[in-house]
Amino acid sequence: MKHCATLGIAAVIAAITSVTCTSIVMAQTYPTRAIRMIVTLAAGGPVDTVARIVAARLGEQLGQQVVVDNRPGAGGSVGGEAVARAPADGYTLLMAANGTIAIAPHLISNLPYDAQRDFAPVSLVGTSPQVLLVHPSLPVRTVKEFITLAQTRPGEINFGSAGNGATGHLASELLRVSAKIDIVHVPYRGAGPAMADLVAGQTQMLITGVSSALPFINSGRLRALGVTSPKRISVLPTIQAIVETLPGYEVISWYGIYTTAGTPAAVIGKLHQETVKTMANPETRNRLIAAGVNPETNTPDEFAAMVRTETAKWGKLIKSLNIRL
Repeated sequence: MKHCATLGIAAVIAAITSVTCTSIVMAQTYPTRAIRMIVTLAAGGPVDTVARIVAARLGEQLGQQVVVDNRPGAGGSVGGEAVARAPADGYTLLMAANGTIAIAPHLISNLPYDAQRDFAPVSLVGTSPQVLLVHPSLPVRTVKEFITLAQTRPGEINFGSAGNGATGHLASELLRVSAKIDIVHVPYRGAGPAMADLVAGQTQMLITGVSSALPFINSGRLRALGVTSPKRISVLPTIQAIVETLPGYEVISWYGIYTTAGTPAAVIGKLHQETVKTMANPETRNRLIAAGVNPETNTPDEFAAMVRTETAKWGKLIKSLNIRL
C-alpha cells in the first residue's frame, strides 16, 4: 500500500511538473501568431481609441501584430462572450472598460459571461474622466446654464449614449437625477454613432470619454461644458468640473486588458510584463495623455481587486437610480 501511495504521489508530482514545464515553454515561445484584441463597442469611441494606441505598441513589444476587433452589441456582452469562449491561450484579449466588466452584470440578467469567472485580468492601462458635450446650437456655455435650460424645457433635450448601461449613460442619468432635470435617453451601438448624431444635431447632449471628444471640441463642432472628474484636467484647462456646480458628482472611466480565464499563468505574466513596458513607452504615454487618458498599470491581483470595488460601486448606483435595460 505504501508503495502504491508513493507511486500515486510521484504521478501527481510528475503531472504538476509537466504542466509547469508546458506553461513555461508556452511563455517562452508565446506569441507565434497575431493576437486579437476585442473591443466591445463600435469603432470611434474612447475604448476603441485606447485599444488602438495600446495595441500598436504592445504588438511591437510582443513581436506579433495585435489586431483590434470591434464586436459591439448588447451592452458589451457580444464581445465579452467572444473572449469568454475563446481558447485559453493568450491569443484573444479584451480591452475592457467599466461597462463590460463592472456595469453590465447589474443590468443584464442573462449575461453570457461571468466577469469574475470567465476573464483573467492582465493589467489596468489607464483612467479618464468623461466630458459633457452639447451641440453648438444649444444656447448654453456652462453646466449651470445647461441645467437651467433643461429645467425650462422638460422632456425636450435628448442625450445620446454608447448604449444602455454604458458609463456615459449612467453618468448622464446621474446628472439628470442630481440636477433634477427631465432629459431623454437615446441609446446607440457605441460612442462613435452617438457622437456622429450629436455632431449632426440629431441629439443635443452626450457624456463620453475625453479621448474621442477632443477633436470635435478643438474644431468647434461640439461644445464642452464640464468634465466628470473631481477637478479640471490639463487637456481641457478652461472647462469646469461638473462637481463645481453639482457637489458630489464624479464619474471616472477606466480601461484594462483581460484574457480568457484558464490561460497559463506564465503567458499572463508575459502579457503583463509587456503591457507594463508598453505603458512606459514615452510615445504611447504621450498619445494617451493627448487623448485625455492618464496611463496607469497595476498587477493582475491589484486589477482584480480594483474591479471588485468598481463593480460594487456601480451596482449601488444602478439600484439607487432603478435603472433597467
